[in-house]
Amino acid sequence: MVKIKICGIKRMEDIEIVNKYVPDYIGFVFADSKRKISYDLAKKLKSNLNSNITSVGVFVNASQDEILDLFNEGIIEIAQLHGNESEEYIIDLKEKTNHELKIINAIEMSQDTDLLRYDKSLADYLLLDSGKGSGKTFEWRWINSNLKKDFFLAGGLNSKNVRKAIEEFNPYAIDLSSSLETNGFKDEIKIKEIMEVIN
Repeated sequence: MVKIKICGIKRMEDIEIVNKYVPDYIGFVFADSKRKISYDLAKKLKSNLNSNITSVGVFVNASQDEILDLFNEGIIEIAQLHGNESEEYIIDLKEKTNHELKIINAIEMSQDTDLLRYDKSLADYLLLDSGKGSGKTFEWRWINSNLKKDFFLAGGLNSKNVRKAIEEFNPYAIDLSSSLETNGFKDEIKIKEIMEVIN
């Protein structure tokens, strides 16, 4: 069964919605974005989050200390990296948390992307996207079928195309954000619909 991540959680109302529908993962954005939230707000939201939902922090070239603080405080359990973070950076984070912090390495897809070069990465998962939260779909034919790493599929997924994406590429998880919003805020009706389509 494919797992579901709902990214860009930023209000207590969002927490109430996800607690009701229980996706596998939710994302708190700590990078520059209209969905960016503060440490204090993330702590408050996490303290009200259903314990069956795993929290992911989304970062772009953040300092390791920022990620480690959020992890050590129990605000995030996974770090999703969207910048130019090196393999050494990933190894370092892993070692500093006794390999307890899970890492999602986000890859901006293009026809030149060689996904197989990530096979030996210490990142736990890849996230395939068209850009940093662009909300646009990339050419799915760029996904290499020999990929060894479990991957999250992101970018322009919605209730109309998500079933096809799952059937065609069997991702570990799908990652949704803007398609579940109305006027920039998470929409319970859209979340309910996508959960029903996937489950």
